[in-house]
Amino acid sequence: MRGAQTHRRTGAFFAFVLFTVHGSPVTAQEARIDSLFAGWSRTDGPGCIAGVKQSTNTLYLKAYGMANLEYGVPLSTESISESGSVAKQFTSAAIVLLARQGKLSLDDDIRKYLPEVPNFGRTITIRNLLTHTSGLRDQWALLGLTGWPPGTQVHSIPLILDLVSRQRMLNFEPGSLYLYSNTGYALAGAIVQRVTGKSLAEWSQDNLFQPLGMKNTEWRDDFRRVVKGRATAYSPVRNGAWEQDMPFTMVYGNGGLLSTVPDLLRWNDALSAGTEPLTREVVSQLETRGVLTDGSTITYALGLVVDDYRGVKEVSHGGATAGYRTFLGRWPDKNLSVAILCNAGSANPDQYAQAIARIVLGLPAEASPPTPVATASAAEVASLAGLWRDSANDRMITLRAQGTELSASAGGPLQPLTPLGSMRYWNPVTGTFQFEQTGRGLALVERNNGTHRYSRVDPADTNGVRLEDYEGRYRSDELLVTYTLSVRDGRLTLRFPPDAPITLRPAYRDGFNAQGRTIRFTRDAGRRVTGLRVFAGRALDVRFRKLDTGESP
Repeated sequence: MRGAQTHRRTGAFFAFVLFTVHGSPVTAQEARIDSLFAGWSRTDGPGCIAGVKQSTNTLYLKAYGMANLEYGVPLSTESISESGSVAKQFTSAAIVLLARQGKLSLDDDIRKYLPEVPNFGRTITIRNLLTHTSGLRDQWALLGLTGWPPGTQVHSIPLILDLVSRQRMLNFEPGSLYLYSNTGYALAGAIVQRVTGKSLAEWSQDNLFQPLGMKNTEWRDDFRRVVKGRATAYSPVRNGAWEQDMPFTMVYGNGGLLSTVPDLLRWNDALSAGTEPLTREVVSQLETRGVLTDGSTITYALGLVVDDYRGVKEVSHGGATAGYRTFLGRWPDKNLSVAILCNAGSANPDQYAQAIARIVLGLPAEASPPTPVATASAAEVASLAGLWRDSANDRMITLRAQGTELSASAGGPLQPLTPLGSMRYWNPVTGTFQFEQTGRGLALVERNNGTHRYSRVDPADTNGVRLEDYEGRYRSDELLVTYTLSVRDGRLTLRFPPDAPITLRPAYRDGFNAQGRTIRFTRDAGRRVTGLRVFAGRALDVRFRKLDTGESP
């Protein structure tokens, strides 16, 4: 069945009703999908557009909510939204097509095309960029550390190249680990321009969008350009109100694709059918998962995540830019395709799409733990409780024991863990934890897109911390920013223009938490504080040196 949207006006209220092309009422399946988006069927807030296809049949196509609140314009199935990171597969496709034309190789050193990138002593390949294994720190995380994250100033590709040129360290050795980095895709877009003489936006129109009939798709290479039919993005504020939250940036390739649900479904059709220029060879390359230097395979391929969902292969990517939230996925073995575009920062298209997959494919509602499930003794569970830290990225996991039950939290709600035996525990959110004895004691090992090892650390003794030791000014030459730390009302605070002071909360010895980041102070042999290291999720171990009194940055 092909879904079509009709709506009628009753006073100031828009009611959206879905019919088939024959005018028959909604099916039970369609009604269940409707219920997922019921909260967005309103005239005082933004919403979502959802499209579902199986084989060549459009099962569902509907819009909910408003495209623009100031002018009272409702979303339609042809409304244009921004893709977020769904765009990465389009950048990857451009690179793969250029490689097949012999104009570059995915295993080329990126410095062949981007000499601005420093020589880190290890080769970073184009493939590393596309699989998030380059080790390059994420541009948005770095800009956040300068006080100028997205939404605070206009960024450009030359600015990103300049930022990268000043880096002296990587997150890790290229190819050894996976860590999502938007920088890689911004640089990949720049490589397209260096190789072809055309911007990624121009090249994509000629070689991807026009050949595939994607008439309403383009790159947001200039946020100031007027785009007819574009939905405004919003994020929630207090008391149920909304505020505009648009991406004011010239950076694209990592995100920034403007498109519609029908166009994205057309793209998925081409991937499924191997339609020129997305031949089956090209699609195979895009869907080939990355391999780390230790031989382990990650779920990230080239701009696509290739994984298993409830026992069925899923090829997908989600996205978030400013107030836009998106998802584009395929379950190729079942010929199912789902595209969701939302202009609400609080929407969760990933959850909606997987719920649709469960409805259409009859998949189980809950994930099943690996077998066999075992039991754990109260003594074993108690021995595992505490604070665990991965010193490579400063990610921390708290384990709590209650009787024979063990729960884990990485900053969010506690998740109950299912014992699997042999000191292994599982949860659908946290994955599988394995505890192993090492020469230094017990280690928590997480094998998820690489191997991560955690050691138990003692929580900070707040009574024994001398906050005055950390006062002073700290300078990063990589970021060209200076932090000032001082003690105010018994609390250690960090200040860097233009942000307001940030309170640092003790986490472990010489380690503090600050707005989702960790700050680890360094000392010399005399126990004097000499610097600090910031671990900001996708930007690791950014180092600041402590300035001497009177020293100019």
